[in-house]
Amino acid sequence: KRPEVSGVMAKADIKPKSTHDAKKWSADIENLYRFQQAGYRDEVEYKQVKQVDTVERWPETGFVKKLQRRDNTFNYFDKQRECKDKEVHKVKVYVY
Repeated sequence: KRPEVSGVMAKADIKPKSTHDAKKWSADIENLYRFQQAGYRDEVEYKQVKQVDTVERWPETGFVKKLQRRDNTFNYFDKQRECKDKEVHKVKVYVY
């Protein structure tokens, strides 16, 4: 059972100050792409909405492995890069 304090902090709605489009691929952009495919801005929003402390990742690459969507279905991702070069500019980078 979680202590009450962390539950309150997890519910605090953290909003991004600004946003910009990704310019070139990196591991961080890959993970943002995966969160956005599942319907979230980024890991911060995912953890707020789903009330989880950790995200399942591939140990070899550190890429996100599995995300639960808002409709409670799951998105599963490969170990390898999924965000193609032509998709990179569609990824939004949020600044807090």
